[in-house]
Amino acid sequence: MVNNYTLIKEIKEYAIDNKVPIMNQEGIDFLTTFIIKHQIKKVLEIGSAIGYSAIMMSLCSPSLKITTIERDETRYLEAVRNVKKLKLEDRITLIFNDALRTKIDDKFDLIFIDAAKAQNIKFFELFEKNLNDGGFIITDNMYFHGLVKKNEKEIKSRNVRGIVRKIKDYIAFLKENDNYNTTIYDIGDGIAVSEKKTRGGV
Repeated sequence: MVNNYTLIKEIKEYAIDNKVPIMNQEGIDFLTTFIIKHQIKKVLEIGSAIGYSAIMMSLCSPSLKITTIERDETRYLEAVRNVKKLKLEDRITLIFNDALRTKIDDKFDLIFIDAAKAQNIKFFELFEKNLNDGGFIITDNMYFHGLVKKNEKEIKSRNVRGIVRKIKDYIAFLKENDNYNTTIYDIGDGIAVSEKKTRGGV
């Protein structure tokens, strides 16, 4: 019988071989520890890729339920296969769609944004209605491979410069948002944790 450790190793190897961006170990350790510490029960993930982060989150807490959205068909189908391999179909719900065209009615304790970086503000504004009071929005890749900390003139690709600018706009958006307390951690590729203020609270 193949154990979870072997299956996770296979998922990581597939990601490397097929150039699928998944969270690095430091980032996933932070995320799973955060879920345990805050006793998170329901997660909405924007950007499933091949299901790695959803699987790692579900394995850290047996009562956790995850809804995750992916628009790339190849990655979505691979995520479905991986979730089945680990027998997590009853706890991970996969949606094949563009997140910006997806309507979700449910409420969540945590929303995890790890999709197209240029769309972070749109994702945040679209799904924050699905967040419980006192819940959290966590965003990965805030440093975009360290490029956000660089001088933009050093970035040769115009397209990459555009993404970096959008991430900087998102950082400003988070810091100016009075409905949340946001901290950006120097972990992995930069992780933002935005805690929703309770009504009438601070």
